Amino acid sequence: MSVSVHCPLMRRLQAPRPTDIIAGDSMDQLPNLGREQEMLLEMGLKSMDELFEDIPEDVRRVDPLPLRDPQSEEGILADAHRLLGANIHLDSRPSFLSAGLARNFVPSMVPMLATRGEFLTSYTPYQPEVSQGMLQAMWEFQTMISELVALPVANVSMYDASTAAAEAITCAVRVRSKRAEQPNTVYVSEKVPPHRMSVIRNYTQGVGIKLVQMPHTSSGLLDLEAASKAKGSCAVYVEQPNAFGIIDEGLMRLRGIIGDSTSLIVGVDAVSLGVLEAPGNWGADIVVGEGQPFGIGPTGGGPIYGIFACTKDYLRLMPGRIVGQSKDSDGEIAYTLTLSTREQHIRRHRATSNICSNETLIALMGAMHMALLGPEGLERLAMRTAAAAQETMEAVLGIDGVELLFPSTPIFREFAIRLPISSEAALERMDRHGVTGGFDLSRWWGAMNNALLIGCDERTSMDDIRKLSESLEKAIKEGSH
Repeated sequence: MSVSVHCPLMRRLQAPRPTDIIAGDSMDQLPNLGREQEMLLEMGLKSMDELFEDIPEDVRRVDPLPLRDPQSEEGILADAHRLLGANIHLDSRPSFLSAGLARNFVPSMVPMLATRGEFLTSYTPYQPEVSQGMLQAMWEFQTMISELVALPVANVSMYDASTAAAEAITCAVRVRSKRAEQPNTVYVSEKVPPHRMSVIRNYTQGVGIKLVQMPHTSSGLLDLEAASKAKGSCAVYVEQPNAFGIIDEGLMRLRGIIGDSTSLIVGVDAVSLGVLEAPGNWGADIVVGEGQPFGIGPTGGGPIYGIFACTKDYLRLMPGRIVGQSKDSDGEIAYTLTLSTREQHIRRHRATSNICSNETLIALMGAMHMALLGPEGLERLAMRTAAAAQETMEAVLGIDGVELLFPSTPIFREFAIRLPISSEAALERMDRHGVTGGFDLSRWWGAMNNALLIGCDERTSMDDIRKLSESLEKAIKEGSH
């Protein structure tokens, strides 16, 4: 018995042909041949060529871009899931990849607090009377960073460690250049990672700053005798630990070598300050670093945040924003933006910095993490990271053919080894065994094609270390045949 449908809408939906509805077809690909002409007519133009006539012909693209056909939202999402499924989550296997970012553990309390509306939706607090909660949180972050690095002033974060380092260098030149014997000259450690050095060059090349690289000895430590040439320059930039995880005790004598008139800028692993002396206590004028280990995971390289702290000499010319604590008309504690170069937002040609925003929400997640840790927790975190690196180093050095790239130097978080096979081949074989074995140093320095940087964190377990050493040993044996 058949039933006829009298509703016009239902009749249109009845019995569609299979070829009419195919998964992935776009429902919004309607005829639009007249739209282009309609829009051109509205603008008083006759053709697309007339629309783009202001663009020189030699830079116009004649051939169409090799783009795929339009997709529906469903098709785009399916492709996105397929591409994302090809990635390997760091927590799904033992991972010893570090090289600037940490596979850290973030307490669940941090994202729970950070996603509250009063934090998640907050805008730049230009009106302090309605932004006291956010301003206080920002002030607490500054206070923690200041205590961590032992310097009196800290801002409310930078984009990352690399931009913080570059901004520190340009800030130091602004402060020191007029009185320097080597004006506009900055000495930089040759062991600064190339990706950070690239950012530093980008910031300095257009403003006449001369960069001079400082050599290191064969043991990976800064050549202090060569560093004496930096005396009279605007600034010196070094990192503790350096790109190979080496802790250089000689840096604590650097202030006496370069003199008080040269700015000492130190890049740090923030977690290491749980066990290492804060740079502010051994003469640093500016301290920068990656804040990511506090508050947020690696997240594919971003968003992350950088830290920036300095002495009072650099306060007026430092980048970013500073929140200050004061009192309101009733004598109650109040917070406000004490220093924020307004030109950074409006008259950019007069700005002292290119940073007009920052990573405030991510930085506040870092403050929440640090508050949960406390001083004792930070020390324990640093000890766990250092112990994991030491255990891992001892395990891999027990493999035939593996040796330290820089023996007899203390390390934190990372260490570099030399392999009897190429590091690229070793990593590929370890990957097949289900282990992310570290970072191929030839990607930074081409000559190091058999050097591997192995990084650890508080999540590195003894089982992870065992799997790493087993997979590395198999990779070397496979490569030797």
